[in-house]
Parts: sequence; structure tokens; C-alpha cells
Amino acid sequence: MQVLDPEVQAKKYTPYAGRWIACIADQVIGQGGTPEQALHAAQASRFKETPHITYIPYTPPLSINPFLEKIAARFSPDFPVYLVGGAVRNAMLNHPVHEMDFVLPEQAIKHARKIADHFKGAFYILDQERDYGRVLIPQPESLPLVLDFTPLQGNNLEEDLKTRDFTINAMAVGIHPPHPLYDPLGGAQDLHARLLRTCSPSSFKEDPIRLLRGIRFSLQFELKPDRETKKHMREDINLIQEISAERLRDELFHLLENRKPAAAIKILDSLEALHYCFPELCDLHGLEQTAPHIHDAWQHTLEVVNQLEKILDALAPRVDVDKTSNLQMGLISHQLGRYRNQISAHLQQDLVQRRSIRALFFLAAFYHDSGKPACQKVEQDGAICYINHELVGADLVTRRGLQLQLSNNEIKRLQLIIRNHMRPLWLAQTGSLPSRRAKFRFFRDTGSAGIDVCLLSLADTLATYGYTLPADVWQHHVEVIRSLLEAWWEHKEEEIYPPLYVNGNDLIDELKIHPGPVIGQLLDEIKEAQATGEIKNRRQALELATKLLSEKKVG
Repeated sequence: MQVLDPEVQAKKYTPYAGRWIACIADQVIGQGGTPEQALHAAQASRFKETPHITYIPYTPPLSINPFLEKIAARFSPDFPVYLVGGAVRNAMLNHPVHEMDFVLPEQAIKHARKIADHFKGAFYILDQERDYGRVLIPQPESLPLVLDFTPLQGNNLEEDLKTRDFTINAMAVGIHPPHPLYDPLGGAQDLHARLLRTCSPSSFKEDPIRLLRGIRFSLQFELKPDRETKKHMREDINLIQEISAERLRDELFHLLENRKPAAAIKILDSLEALHYCFPELCDLHGLEQTAPHIHDAWQHTLEVVNQLEKILDALAPRVDVDKTSNLQMGLISHQLGRYRNQISAHLQQDLVQRRSIRALFFLAAFYHDSGKPACQKVEQDGAICYINHELVGADLVTRRGLQLQLSNNEIKRLQLIIRNHMRPLWLAQTGSLPSRRAKFRFFRDTGSAGIDVCLLSLADTLATYGYTLPADVWQHHVEVIRSLLEAWWEHKEEEIYPPLYVNGNDLIDELKIHPGPVIGQLLDEIKEAQATGEIKNRRQALELATKLLSEKKVG
């Protein structure tokens, strides 16, 4: 096997770029995704002759990640190491590559440890028995580069690739230039045709998590499942219930993290898989709502998530004029655009490693009205109300969070968002902007989750009214949200978390009282009075505490 000079192949063999060809006297007599396929194709017509097997590089070559060359330098060209899966797919789509999976014949953990030592990265054993290792290489001003090393599955690379989920992930490149491509199942062609195809009819049975990955890939890369993949997906969808809670959680968070989360949930629903993932949402189907709502509870929920994604796009760090071209998004951009970077940084935080606040936020958006079915009440005039649905919804999402084994911090945040999601609307309905006391109490109860509540409230209002939304109602609602976010990001020390003029010891010494719950109650009252500007010094703080004690308003 050989690789032709790039200038030669560019002139004569451009149509075969990224393929292996079999040649006799410069005539192509066979081609394929691997050297073996090219040879077999040639032997079908010229079985008595021995062709030259040649790889035709892409021109220009695939842009993977500059760090790949450094890794390649640590391995001899005679030792076959391949970059496989998502990194190859992303390189073909010109997407950034931050995670690289390598397969090698043997001793994967040993080689991973050597790479970690050489580049001063962190090393982890993922699976001792199966010889899986991981390396994290720190990157300046970026997330660490994730390198996974695993041994070949099967007798050779082609057998390994055929065990994978979808053809677009069943490609590999050699780590040494010109990075020859191995594509036995035609993944590159499927990617070009925007087609999602499983590697085998039993793919979903072998690992049901692939059902959810298929939905994610179809939306993320705008791929259409082929007929057989659709058929097997519908036949095997019930296997989702066999997925462990941890793996189900992680894949669902991937769905929520990516573009079009509402579309992902709609697909789950159409496949009759929603009750395996988010059963509480099933009861929203057909749940009637009266004006100003224009949708039933299920369609409203989907529209809230759609609108939330549009809002986050309108407030992205880089302004996209197309995303702010209508009056509603234009007003959001104008009034809240000064907080673009803060909102982006907020959503990118992880409460748990590799699970972002953004994904958790979308989960809260899906569950924000989940309590409505249990709270529905029809008034005498025919109006439908859902009193305390936010409290019931907070309980429902707590149970779902426990089932998915979310952390306590994640569950608490979900509770805060859902329990308080009506408060900005109530503030807007007063007809004026929130007072300092209202802003203090809002963030006292929600903390940083109040940012999510504000953004969710905007999406909720847009989804509720739709095309019937009066311009003045929308403008006032946006101004209320601006006032809240301004307090959080511009006046936090004065209006939200003022440094107290006194502490617990001061109260004990000055007021001659004993330690106990009353101390905390007094400090809370003092903090609120400071935030609202009612007291401005230590003396006034002590006077307030004395007054509260004498009037028996604490204790």
C-alpha cells in the first residue's frame, strides 16, 4: 500500500479523494473505504493481477486538531494508531474537535499514561478490565482536551468500526500525515447525503442508549434517518427502559444541551418514548387552557422551550442581526443586551462536571407547568385556573431528578426555578417596576437561579400570548426583567447582598440577648432594611433590632 504525491493525485485522482484505490498501470480498477475493500473490488474484475493499493488524500487535508500532530510524534509510524468516531465526523463537517478517541492494537492504558506524563496532563483509568484510559490535557483559555485510548475490538480496524452505532461514527484516520481515512461502511458518503444509518440491524438492541443518540445526531447534524434505521428505532424504542439511570440522564442532558431541545422531546413523544424519559410531561397532552393562552399545556410547553432558545440566541455574546430582527427579540436585545456576556457565562457553568446549567435550565422549562394537570380547576365563568401549580411542579421535578440521580444542587436549582417561575409575571401585573424590596425578596428566594427565572418568564409570556401579545404588555414585561437583572449585575452589593452593619455577636452584646433562632431572624430583617435603603448605618441597624424585639415581631 502507498500514498500518492498530493500534486499527482490532485491532477488525476481528485474524484477518489478520501478513498482507497486499486491501480494497474495507473488505471483505477477498484476503490473502497479501506485497502481491503479496494483490493476486493479490483479482484472482482482482474483477479489474476496484483494491483497497487493507494490512498488518495483530501485536498486540502482534513483539519482535525493541531494537537494531533504532537500525539502522533509520540508513536512510531509502524505502530498502528487510529483516531476514530466523532472527531473524524466533526473534522469532515469543519466543526471544532475537542475530544479525540484513539484505538490501538494493545496496552491502551499504558500508552495513555505515557501521553499524560509527557504532556503533563491528568490520567484516568476508565475501565481496567477492558483496558480503557483517558487523558485530559489543559488548554489555555479553553476546556481541557479529552483523549480516550482503547484497544481494537475484533481482529482488525474494520471489525472494530463495524461494532459502532452509526456509519457517521464508524470512520477512522491514521494519526500520521496524510491521515488516511478508513471508512468501511460509507460514513463519509452518508454524512455528505445528510443520512443517519446504523452500522447493523441489531445496533439498538446491542446498546439501547443509541436510540437517544440517534435523535441527538439527527438534530445536531441535520441528518435524516434512513428507512431501515427508522424501522428499527420504532421496533426497539421500548428498550429505553433498560438503560441505567446514569446513562439515561447523561444522554438526556446531551439532548437538552444541543440545539432544538423541543424538537428532541417531540421526537421522543412521536416514538412513544416520552413516558420512559419524562413521564410527568405526558399528562400535559390536550390539557386545555383559557385566554390569554393560545395553546393547550403541551403545545405551550414546547413553545416556551422554542422561545427560550430564540431568547438565548438573541442574547448570545456575538450579536446576530438575523436573530433580533423581529420586534419582540429586538426589544430583548436592546433592553438586556448589556448582559450578554454575563448570561453566557452563567449558562456555561457546571453544577456537576460535564452537566451545564443551560441543560438543567431547559429541563426546568419543560417541567415549569408539569403541576397543572393536578391543579386544574374550572371557575363558574368557564375560566380554567391552576392555583399552586408551580409548587406541585417543583415536587414532580424533584422526583424526576431523584430518578435520574441528579445531584442535590441540581435538584434544588430545578425546584427554585419552577417554584418561582410565576413571580416576574406577578411583578409585571402590578403595572409598575419592582421596588427595591421586591427585588431583594426575589433574589433572596432564588439566588442566581433568579436569572433563569427571569429568562424563562420572558419565554413563558411569548408562548402564552403568541401573535395576540400586546406591544405594551411585552414592553413592560421586558422592563421588569431588565430591572431585576440590573439589580443582580449592577447593584448586587446595595440591593441584594449588602454587607451587614452588625453581626450576631453585636446583637448579643448590644441587646443582651441569648444565642438562638432570633439572631438569624433579626439579621434577615436588618439585611432587608439595608437593601431597601431604610437603614444606613450601624446605629440604625441596632435601633431596628431593638424595635423588632420590643414589638415581638421576631422570636
